[in-house]
Amino acid sequence: MANSTFTTDRSALNPDSRARALEQMENGPELDILVVGGGVTGAGIALDAATRGLRVGIVEGQDWAGATSRWSSKLVHGGLRYLQQLDVKLVAEALGERERLLYTLAPHLVEPVPFLYPLHRGWERPYVGTGIGLYDTLAHLNSKVTSLPKREHLSTEEVLEQFPDFREDASVGAFKYWDAKVDDARLVLTLIRTAAANGALAANRAEVIDLLREDDEFQDGQNVVGALVRDKETGREFPVRASTVISATGVWTESLQELSGADAGLKVLASKGIHIVVPRERIRGDVGLILQTEKSVLFVIPWAHHWIIGTTDTPYEQSLDTPAATGADIDYVIEHANQVLADPLTRDDVIGVYAGLRPLLQPVTRDGQETASTKVSREHTVMEPVPGLVSIAGGKLTTYRIMAQDAVDLALGEEEAQKRPSITDRTLLHGADGVFGLRARIPLLLEELRAGSQDPEIWTEQRLNDLIARYGSDLHAVLALIQEDPSLERPLEGAPVHLRAEIVHACRAEGALHLEDLLDTRTRLTYSAPHRGDAAVDEIADLAAAELGWDGQRRDREVEAYRSRSAAEDAAARTEDDPAAEHARESAEPVVEGLRVRTVHGDDQHGARDRDADTIGD
Repeated sequence: MANSTFTTDRSALNPDSRARALEQMENGPELDILVVGGGVTGAGIALDAATRGLRVGIVEGQDWAGATSRWSSKLVHGGLRYLQQLDVKLVAEALGERERLLYTLAPHLVEPVPFLYPLHRGWERPYVGTGIGLYDTLAHLNSKVTSLPKREHLSTEEVLEQFPDFREDASVGAFKYWDAKVDDARLVLTLIRTAAANGALAANRAEVIDLLREDDEFQDGQNVVGALVRDKETGREFPVRASTVISATGVWTESLQELSGADAGLKVLASKGIHIVVPRERIRGDVGLILQTEKSVLFVIPWAHHWIIGTTDTPYEQSLDTPAATGADIDYVIEHANQVLADPLTRDDVIGVYAGLRPLLQPVTRDGQETASTKVSREHTVMEPVPGLVSIAGGKLTTYRIMAQDAVDLALGEEEAQKRPSITDRTLLHGADGVFGLRARIPLLLEELRAGSQDPEIWTEQRLNDLIARYGSDLHAVLALIQEDPSLERPLEGAPVHLRAEIVHACRAEGALHLEDLLDTRTRLTYSAPHRGDAAVDEIADLAAAELGWDGQRRDREVEAYRSRSAAEDAAARTEDDPAAEHARESAEPVVEGLRVRTVHGDDQHGARDRDADTIGD
């Protein structure tokens, strides 16, 4: 019994747990649900299904949160812009989810953040005040806990007190209101770990290349009965049988539906959004900003030690795998931020840039023309295009839990869903249990850490708060690594905001398989450190090599792959349009097995059938 899996940390994600999950998916009992797509929606579905007692597996073709979910604005919010579109139901639903995440499900990951909504003319005050007042009212309706503070009216002088670098002539005052922010990728990782702790089988870098189908003896057609999966780390392909396959593949939704032979299904519009990252000390301000532009909403968000500024919202027709920020995108964001900043930003102030694609349900007007992406509602839709395949698309990060519940309900059917109701509205995410007590104990914990440290100056209140914001009560697992090996207490030389122990923890418990996983998703150094974290790359690679068993050649190939991709993204940022950016981005050498840049171009992106080019699950 000593070797039983019941004695291990079932939430831990690592190469061993991944191998076990793939083996059980292939050779174990048939799954009730196979989730395709490891973004926030897919991760939420896996958790919802697992906590209902279902046998569930989840596969993701890239790293966890590898596509849309890690490139968001990092906001958990109701969406003021959707009130302008009269999506009151969507806003109310999202605000309810914001409250759950803030105070119950993930208080370690989600934290309040105040915003200013500047007023440019006096007559805007009653109009904007009514909208933000409705926003607050919807948030407080049926609130079971003390919610965020209500809006405040600010004069021009009060705006400058809270945001000294706001241009004095750029407003006649503002409203201050509250929303919340989150590390989006860490939310996804936490959802996957929580699902795994509840029995879900989880494997990243495992892609669906086909769907398994069988004739339906009662209908003229075929049922989906599972998927053909390729392990990208080994190249091995194998079938996974499941009663229902749920597609949470975002902008790849149509590609997966086509594998099923479905005549109908969800249509998804890809919209590109980019953000720039600026050091926190570059802009003097204690609150965020929300600004209306002619094309979208622009946020200036205080995030950890930085400002995140974005986003754009433009139709996207290039490769779905490699969206990149162009020079024109970056200039657009800077130009609109500078309209309210007293000390204008330049390209030299930008230390990081990232781009992602929003999967929006594709609307069609009566004359058959698509609607501009900025007009598209973020409400989600769930449907069954063929028996055995459930597709879900639309929605937003904040409402992932509702989306997951709806998808599993449809997969189960009305009668069975009533017997097995969702319980995720009260299922704490990994690291949430005990986090309030942990924060209360920070002074005592600092004393203890300093007393046992080889370098007590490492342990500041800021560092401990940062660690709790990343790990919650799972901080104890990171500290245990330091106790085991005191050298892991040292900060990374090239990125001192992170400890060496965090890299080891990411390899042992958070499913990192490659160097880019550590920089993109586990530390966010890809855009939160200058030059895409290059100063820390070698040290991180050395730590990962020791943990993941890489030899010197493999370690060097991982470094070469990351630096090649970084150079390609930097080249893309010097271009002026998406085709040129795509060409620059694809110059990256795919030197590491499992990190190959897949290309699905232009007209082929929704219909290519070449297995080496068109893969699903991202």
